[in-house]
Amino acid sequence: MTSDTMLTDAEILAAEWACARLVARYANLNDAGAWEKLADLYAEDGCFARPAAPTEVVHGRAAILESLRARPLRKGRHICSNVVIDVVSPVEARGECAMALFIEGAEPKVGTFRDRFIRTAQGWRFSERFGSLAY
Repeated sequence: MTSDTMLTDAEILAAEWACARLVARYANLNDAGAWEKLADLYAEDGCFARPAAPTEVVHGRAAILESLRARPLRKGRHICSNVVIDVVSPVEARGECAMALFIEGAEPKVGTFRDRFIRTAQGWRFSERFGSLAY
């Protein structure tokens, strides 16, 4: 950050906490099938790619909601850990976390989410969320 965009330690911690909270809310809302609330975690022009389909990028909150609704509801649990958030500016941050997905009747999946966050009038939102699977 340049000197004209410096944040206090408290502001950095608040941004890191807000972005890490988005990561946790994403997992919980996804597991609950709360698609509208999950889509609302994205900026209006946000984009994402599922870990199982990392090259299929969905652009825009409305399209993200549509893609979520098109997926059958399943019984499972996302576990996200090793969350690291780097605040880039007062309105931008980047993050990464490890992800494990447990779905009833299927082998567990392990991967990573790489995120970009943007601060909007409604608070911090995902501007990008790209997943990939390790195995």
